[in-house]
Amino acid sequence: MGFDLLHSAEDWPAFAGDDWPRTIMSVPVTDRFFAKQGRSIGRWKLTHTSGRELVVYLKRHFELPWYSALLAKLFPARAWSPGVEEWEHLQWAANAGIPVPRAVAAGEFRGPGVKLQSFLAVEELTGELGLHEAVPLASLRLNEADFSAWKRGLVAEVARLSRELHRRRTFHKDLYFCHFYIPEADTRTVPADWRGRVHIIDLHRLGSHRLGWLWFVVKDLAQFLYSSDELGVTAKDRLRFWKLYRQGEWGPAKRPPAWIRRFIRMKAERYAKHNAKRPAIAPKGA
Repeated sequence: MGFDLLHSAEDWPAFAGDDWPRTIMSVPVTDRFFAKQGRSIGRWKLTHTSGRELVVYLKRHFELPWYSALLAKLFPARAWSPGVEEWEHLQWAANAGIPVPRAVAAGEFRGPGVKLQSFLAVEELTGELGLHEAVPLASLRLNEADFSAWKRGLVAEVARLSRELHRRRTFHKDLYFCHFYIPEADTRTVPADWRGRVHIIDLHRLGSHRLGWLWFVVKDLAQFLYSSDELGVTAKDRLRFWKLYRQGEWGPAKRPPAWIRRFIRMKAERYAKHNAKRPAIAPKGA
């Protein structure tokens, strides 16, 4: 296949087999399977040689643009595919102290000619739910006082994680409510400390922007604002998020000015109007 680029965790071959690079693009994965426009994602359960199990989501891209394949030939040390790019984003986030799923394998298969394919295997956050499911569930399971306390802690942690990205001038670009995950068990009680209990998923579009960074702040926070509507999140919760997000530790980075809150609301309203014209078949932002 040419000069392929492969990454894997140390324990991956013991789960996937020593010949995994040869079989990874053809292995049947049918659980929670979805395919669209030359790409697919599915849930895959593997068994270690010792008997332990590993559950991953396998993302595969079977048809990538010819110019990406050409660039991969010209500059082979760099990633030119969604699979390896997201692997690098997940590694960066983990090193920055941002809780994300563990990436266990990724690769690009280059050639023949101008053909390029890629994949990424990410460990499942077993027992966790996206906030679009977790918040309504907690509202049913907790009494009013506990639910308010629960949201205060959760809002503080989500604001902190958003700030940790943005103070590094790094942006998710799909910062929707459904891309934050927490343990399902945490919808039954009020955690004493939320730190480390909230994961961020789907970092395929993650990017750093030193120029024009305010626009990406607006875009990220507008996505979050829009996607949290009608899910047990109140105006008071949103105001608390904004205050904690801005008042936290920004280090040498300049914090976003207060006046952009108006533009965040305007952008969120545009998302709402645009998506009102489309059928509601998935969580906002999914």
